[in-house]
Amino acid sequence: MIREGKRIKCLIITILLGVLLLSNGPMSIVSAGEAAAMNDLTLKLDGKIIKMTEPVVTLDGRMYVPAARIAELFGAKSSWDKDTDEVTIHTALNDKIVLGNGVPVVYFNEERYLMDVAPFLKDGRLYVPLRQLSEMLHAKLQLNTEQDIVDLITVQPVVITGEKSLDEIAKELGSSKSELLKRNGLNGKEALKPGTKLNVVIPSIFTKAAKSFTEADYMLLAKITMVEAGYETYQGQLALANVILNRVKDVRFPDSIKEVIYSGKQFPPAHNGMLDKSKPNASVLRAVKDALNGKNNVENAVYFFNPNISKGSFWSSLDVIASIGHHSFAK
Repeated sequence: MIREGKRIKCLIITILLGVLLLSNGPMSIVSAGEAAAMNDLTLKLDGKIIKMTEPVVTLDGRMYVPAARIAELFGAKSSWDKDTDEVTIHTALNDKIVLGNGVPVVYFNEERYLMDVAPFLKDGRLYVPLRQLSEMLHAKLQLNTEQDIVDLITVQPVVITGEKSLDEIAKELGSSKSELLKRNGLNGKEALKPGTKLNVVIPSIFTKAAKSFTEADYMLLAKITMVEAGYETYQGQLALANVILNRVKDVRFPDSIKEVIYSGKQFPPAHNGMLDKSKPNASVLRAVKDALNGKNNVENAVYFFNPNISKGSFWSSLDVIASIGHHSFAK
């Protein structure tokens, strides 16, 4: 019976670790309340056991770790912004990583990439998928499913000697010249001098550049959100911004932020001058940025209304997804 229980546990761990390495499924925003601690898992760094005060947790077949704690083990420095729910990590290799609570887009050296799932807060710590975080910290994973061990292996940069071309180095690493250039912020036009250090772990997020947005779109979305929901909480502002972004993705509506805002009668401030005078506050700017970066608390909602004011058969026929503050959000 004991052996059978061990085999079952090993099977479960094997499945989880397999998903950890291979999964590139659809993006989702997860709930910290559903995460379960993996108390039987041993985490190592370069063969040495890591003493974790916060547990490794699993959720939907993925392993998550506290970002700041793991980054610290790799010699990185991190800072937490309580106003934006973001952690900024400066790595030992001079990379900059910005991760936000519930935001699937990560900023890596000022470029935006889409993660498979979003980080989340649990017990005051921001948890991030282990595989993707280790890649960004220039490390690889080594698994021992029999003993329930995950070993994080530090990967040292490659030093250019002049004996091999960048193409040859890339081939040996199982990468490509273009990937190495991108990873190191190089354009390939200048010859690499001997002694130059190249970061060689290519984060998997590099294959998923986040959808771009213009400063004009950002400010226009912020202005309409300020007029319509500036008095609401951050969650209400986030929801309002997402109604517009949900419309952009819906075939029944125009396919740009500007056209959604200025078409129809849903947004009167766009036509009466109030939008032009709007000055978004810090909370609105944060909510709009998070919405543009994929944080959505009203998935599929394309209408919002104040149920105490908007009456009639049309509004009552809608399927309300959420009620936040003074507004109902519906599809």
